[in-house]
Amino acid sequence: MQRIANLLTIKEGQVLLLKKPRRDWYVAPGGKMEPGESIYESAIREFTEETGATPVGTHLKGIYTMMIHEGDVVVDEWMLYTFVAHDLIGTPYEENREGLLEWHPVESLATLPMAEGDRTNLLFAAHQAGMQYGTFHYTKEFQLLEELIQSSTEEVKRTDG
Repeated sequence: MQRIANLLTIKEGQVLLLKKPRRDWYVAPGGKMEPGESIYESAIREFTEETGATPVGTHLKGIYTMMIHEGDVVVDEWMLYTFVAHDLIGTPYEENREGLLEWHPVESLATLPMAEGDRTNLLFAAHQAGMQYGTFHYTKEFQLLEELIQSSTEEVKRTDG
């Protein structure tokens, strides 16, 4: 099963997104994890490779299972780990081999063209406290069939003694 980490940077009311040319859809910068790499290391590495900048204050916001269906058969499945950062060091590229990097108002996450599962997890990362977990079921053309979402908005506090 493929593991993917992406990272949404929010700075001064703007989010840095990558516009992929294949569908003209927006995504948070990210990509495939390498063997032996932690999800955190992967998110930082992929973001830095794709943007030329370094995220600051990075933390995990969501863990998702993505399922691709052809009829009643699951033909692909992967895990997505979504991180958020609230600053960055350096100036991001304007373009990379994956597409165009653009700053957009945070509110535009609700309307920009993107996979509906990405919209769900990026809106949560940008606006909600806690962690989100979910499973997204898509057709091969990335039409959303079903979305199952859970979230924890409060962290459990533990005291010893």
